[in-house]
Amino acid sequence: MKTLYLDCISGISGDMTLAALIDLGADLSYIVKYLRKLPIDPFEIEVHKIVKRGIAAKKLQIYFPSNSGSRTHTHKGDEHEHHHHDHDHEHEHEHHHHDHDYHHEHRSVAQILEMIEQSDLPARVKARSFAIFQEVAIAEGKIHGIDPREVHFHEVGAMDSIIDTIGVCLALENLGIDEIYASPVPTGYGKKRMAHGLYPIPAPATLELLKGIPLAELNVKGELTTPTGAGILRALVKKFILPGAFTVEQIGYGAGEKEFDHPNVLRVLFIKLLDLKKVTSKDETQQGRESIFVLEAQVDDMTGEGLGYTMESLFSAGALDVFYTPVYMKKNRPGTLVTVLVSSELAERCETVLLAETTTLGVRRSLWSRNILDRKFIVVDTPYGQIRVKQAFMGNKMMHQAPEYEDVAKAAREHQVSFQEVYQYAIS
Repeated sequence: MKTLYLDCISGISGDMTLAALIDLGADLSYIVKYLRKLPIDPFEIEVHKIVKRGIAAKKLQIYFPSNSGSRTHTHKGDEHEHHHHDHDHEHEHEHHHHDHDYHHEHRSVAQILEMIEQSDLPARVKARSFAIFQEVAIAEGKIHGIDPREVHFHEVGAMDSIIDTIGVCLALENLGIDEIYASPVPTGYGKKRMAHGLYPIPAPATLELLKGIPLAELNVKGELTTPTGAGILRALVKKFILPGAFTVEQIGYGAGEKEFDHPNVLRVLFIKLLDLKKVTSKDETQQGRESIFVLEAQVDDMTGEGLGYTMESLFSAGALDVFYTPVYMKKNRPGTLVTVLVSSELAERCETVLLAETTTLGVRRSLWSRNILDRKFIVVDTPYGQIRVKQAFMGNKMMHQAPEYEDVAKAAREHQVSFQEVYQYAIS
C-alpha cells in the first residue's frame, strides 16, 4: 500500500498539489493523455523548475490557445480583475444568479459531474474527482444559498478547476497512491477583491470546506488555501496528523504563485506508517516489535502524595507503564523524572494528565520501538483456589512465567498462609 502525506507548510491549492505530485514522480504525459480525452477547451500544460526562497520546486502553468492561435494563460495574481483565476487565490465560481454580462458560457457542477461519469477516466480517478467537485459545490451552494448542483463555474475558472482537480487525481493514480494523510493547514488572513465584492480570507467557501480540519498558525497576509485545495483535503485525506509516526521515503515540492517571507511551497511525501499497535490493556497479547511513545517530565516541587495521585491518573488514562526516577536538576535541586510509556492512540490523553496533575511546564514526547514477547494467561488450580499465571513466549518456547500478584495475595489472605507458599504452588 502506497501512502501520501500532504505537508501544507504554506497552505494548499490545486495547481500546487499537481506540481508537487509531478515533482514526486507523476508522469505528466499520463495526466495530459487522459485530460485531452475530456470535452474541455484545448489547453497546454507546462511545468517549470523554479526556486522559492531557496527551495527548488516545480511550478505549473496552464495555457489556453486563443482564437487567433496565440497562447493565453490564466491571469494569476491580478487582484483588480473580476475574472482572475489565481490558483494561490480563490477560484471564482459564478452561478446563474449574477447580472453580469459574461461572454463565456457557464458550466454547472451537474455538467462537470456528468462529464466525469461519462469519461474514460480510471475508476478511482472518477471517484476522487467526483468527490472533490461535490465537496466544493456543497460549500459554494451553502454560501450562495443555492442547490449544489446548480453552482456554476465561469468558463476559464471551470477549465482551471477541471484540469487541476482531475489532474491531481490522475497524478495520484499514476503514483499508485492508496491512502492520503495531511498536516494541519494554514489559511492566511486579510481581504481580497472578487466578483462578489471584498471578501475575507479565508474565503467563505474555503472556510466551509475546512470545517473539522485542523488549522495551522501562519501569520501571513494573503490567501494560502483555495477552495480547490480545501476540497482536496476534505474529499481525499483519511486523517490529519502531525509529522511523526512514519518514515519518509521520497519528497516533492510544488510552488505557489505569490512570494512571501517563507517558501510558498506544498511539500508532498511518500511515507511508510509505523506499525503503532493499539495496546488496550497490560493483558493484551502482542508479539514481535511495536512502536510506543515515551513521555517525560521532571518536577522538583511536588509532594509524594501528589506524585502518587499522578501515577494513578496516568494508569487510568491508559498508560502502559509509569515510573519515577530521582534526578538532580538546576542548582543541584533534587527532583523526580516522570516517565510514561503509552500507545500512540492514548499519548495525547496522558500528556494532558501530566500537564494538569503535575507542576511541569512541558512534556517531552519521543517515539520508541520495543521488542516484546508474546504473552498469554493460563489458570492453574491450587489448594488455595484458581490462580492466573502470565506466561511469556518467544515463538513456541516459553521464556518465563509469573503468577498474578492480586490473585496470589487474595488467596494468601483468605487462607491465612504465606504469599510465597501460594506463589510456589501456582508455578509448580
